[in-house]
Amino acid sequence: MRKLLAAAMVLLPLTSVAQMVKVTPVESERRIDVTVDGKPFTSYMWPTTLEKPVLYPLTAPDGTIVTRGYPLKPQKNERTDHPHHAGLWFNYGNVNGFDFWNNSDAIKPEQKPKMGSVHHTKVVSTHSGQGKGDLTVESVWTNGAGQDVLRETTQYVFGVKNGVRYIDRIGKLTALEKITFNDDKEGVLGIRVARWLESPTEKGGTFLDASGNPTQVAAVDNSIATGVYLTSEGIEGDKVWSTRGRWCVLGGHTPEGKKEAIAIIDNPKNPGYPTYWHARGYGLFAANPLGAHIFNPKAEPFNYTVEKGKTVTFIYRVLISSSPLTSDEMNHEADAFAKQY
Repeated sequence: MRKLLAAAMVLLPLTSVAQMVKVTPVESERRIDVTVDGKPFTSYMWPTTLEKPVLYPLTAPDGTIVTRGYPLKPQKNERTDHPHHAGLWFNYGNVNGFDFWNNSDAIKPEQKPKMGSVHHTKVVSTHSGQGKGDLTVESVWTNGAGQDVLRETTQYVFGVKNGVRYIDRIGKLTALEKITFNDDKEGVLGIRVARWLESPTEKGGTFLDASGNPTQVAAVDNSIATGVYLTSEGIEGDKVWSTRGRWCVLGGHTPEGKKEAIAIIDNPKNPGYPTYWHARGYGLFAANPLGAHIFNPKAEPFNYTVEKGKTVTFIYRVLISSSPLTSDEMNHEADAFAKQY
């Protein structure tokens, strides 16, 4: 009998218990914390030092932080360029002529009237649960003239599936006046990654924003940089910038040898699908479906318009893995994501 019981126990399938995803408001400190089985995942935050809400930091399943610390919590040997690149964010470089992307506390006072800010206004709801949790928030896009031009309601779904953490971002933007997202390279879903996820071939240089203002990216020691981009079209490395694809993955390893990956998946319902990749070797990983001519001179300017009172929705999935993500895995995930929303 004991032998039969032992055999039965071996043959019984092991049932994995879904991890607890907890979404905890800490509004007095202007943030909402997200944890997985009590361990940090990310925080939705709207600090007074930034011109938009962000998710910061992004933490992989093994506890490795995959985003840059600067400007919120600078780390040793990090680049300190582009102070508007913080964690994960969503905005755009030319909305009716106003620049929401490049705005930061480093902008000169005389340039501020040309900029725009995204102001968090309300936490609508939070839910925690086994396997996933969610957060819904409201914000308003205000241009440099003090006019509210877009109202945004965004749902974040934070989850864990097959050991990989994911964030679904479903943002609904309602035009408070007629809006044109003028063709521009600065957009829309951006992530600034950790130093070791930068490209080993990055040499730095001068980068211009939509108004032609230069930002210097210093050349640094790239001995710890291991990041390599790969798109759904099979394009790799530095060649990814200005190409299109339904997904892009950035993989690399820490100085200690931990292999990590971040991926962004576009959705067929988004304007401009499949997105252009505004993916730079110095650590900017962004999906921009609203630029066209700026990335491909043969393409017509996109200049996407939303009439007053109308709503446009942008849907993205971000994967964070503590192991490499293969093309087959990414294609499977992109197919599932396209069917889900």
